Amino acid sequence: MELRVLRYFQAVVREQNISRAADELHVSQPAVSRQLKSLEDELGITLFERGSRSIELTSSGEYFANQVDQILSLTDKTLKNIHENQDVAGSIVIGSAETRIFLNIAQTVSHLRKNYPNIQTNIISTNADDVRNHLKTGFFDFGVVMEPANKTDYDFINLPGESRWGLLVPNSSPIAKKDHLTLDDLEGKDLIVSRQKGMMELLENWYGESTPKFNVVATYTLLYNASLLVSAGVGYALALDGIVNTNQSDLTFVPLTPRKTSGASLVWRKGIRLSAAADTFLKQLRSDLN
Repeated sequence: MELRVLRYFQAVVREQNISRAADELHVSQPAVSRQLKSLEDELGITLFERGSRSIELTSSGEYFANQVDQILSLTDKTLKNIHENQDVAGSIVIGSAETRIFLNIAQTVSHLRKNYPNIQTNIISTNADDVRNHLKTGFFDFGVVMEPANKTDYDFINLPGESRWGLLVPNSSPIAKKDHLTLDDLEGKDLIVSRQKGMMELLENWYGESTPKFNVVATYTLLYNASLLVSAGVGYALALDGIVNTNQSDLTFVPLTPRKTSGASLVWRKGIRLSAAADTFLKQLRSDLN
């Protein structure tokens, strides 16, 4: 399976039309069609449902397309990093949870840009489960994960600061007027919680041996989407402060008491050789935190 053929496939997926993809690739339409047919024969699956005007991916094709995007992205990043010149250059990818603690990373990226302008930093907002998966494949160089997190297979740096837990609620809700909420206030409420692994265990730890009496009606990966569910009246979002700007909005963040907080860590896989760009970022971060 050649990278050139995967790029042909990616172009057809993007354009949903072989003729337009061929024009973009500066090759003939029959050449693209032959390569797609050879790819399907090699894989033993049908990738496209071919119509009169456009072509659509089959379910197997959709899965394959997602994998191809990651393969080509990793390939491009690798080639960029190994062709660096005497000045450190290249690309790094950081998958990060949504947290105000990310400001530590942002400040390091700013310093990195001044000292090494040929390093490009790519930030992907996601959760800890995706961070772990993408670190394994090498798609991410680093991840920012919220505590508590299992860091057995990773090297890590604990980042300064902490974020406070609370509920994101509509301004019209009676509890929006409270200065804080207790765990008892969560009982009987419809809650929207992060789908990150370990979230329910964290709640159970807060409650101790008692059984929490609330309803989890939805889960989220990114809090912005959860905030829209809150605005629509689906439930209250259990979230960290400072992620969604509630100023001049229809939402209010009410913190929990006793105070419940989480820290964050930068993680990367143990025993791997970092690219020059990634190693330079890590040295800059350590210098900034000292």
